[in-house]
Amino acid sequence: MMKKVALVTGAGQGIGAAIAKRLHKDGFAIALVGRTESKVEKIAKEIQNDHGDAIAIAADVADRDAVFAAVEKAAKHFGDFNVMVNNAGVAPTTPIDEVTPEILEDTEKVNVGGTIWGIQAASKKFKELGHGGKIINASSQAGMTGNPNLTVYGSTKFAIRGITETTARELADFGITVNAYCPGIVITPMMNDIAQKVADNAGKPFEWGMEQFAKDIALKRLSKPEDVAGCVSYLAGPDSDYMTGQSLLIDGGMVFN
Repeated sequence: MMKKVALVTGAGQGIGAAIAKRLHKDGFAIALVGRTESKVEKIAKEIQNDHGDAIAIAADVADRDAVFAAVEKAAKHFGDFNVMVNNAGVAPTTPIDEVTPEILEDTEKVNVGGTIWGIQAASKKFKELGHGGKIINASSQAGMTGNPNLTVYGSTKFAIRGITETTARELADFGITVNAYCPGIVITPMMNDIAQKVADNAGKPFEWGMEQFAKDIALKRLSKPEDVAGCVSYLAGPDSDYMTGQSLLIDGGMVFN
């Protein structure tokens, strides 16, 4: 039996790398997409060394043509295409007074643009192949509630929830589901940068910066990328076939709704 095929963007590190490895464990062939080829190559090699099928594709999700080309390449290489994980994102820390047009535009292009191009490319391919599929988008706990200093980032993650709901309605007739996952605070290179900036802004040490984020979590710990990958595994697998348009919080108990 042929393996199902999943493409994960932002797969070179952090949550994206954990998702790629988990979906490999779940039996998927994986296309890993990232801006830095060496990073996605490294994760692809780890999967191959674990008897998995994986290819690395260098692409910037802000570039619509590059996203379409990546999906095309994955489908051609593996002979099918079933799951699209729009995970890539950037997270600037911006007190409202410091937001610039450049920061706003760059973040929108990657987080919102990259998600929209990913949905377009995946739905086009699913329709071409004559079957449904699953599209999984990265929102955030910061896309559910306001977080200080995250006006730009939070606005894109709120937008992704709206995009998820809208496209779930549009694509349902084609057997395509669209859902999102909303991580809380995950220990990744990107998160460490955010905590460092928050600490620097307050003139405090790095640990203080991390503590600001951990103290409001019911489970009192920051999450590991693998925690988030477990949620994505559910969204990518058959147990979530009757779910669409939803944004699942996997944040250790920060936001209850």
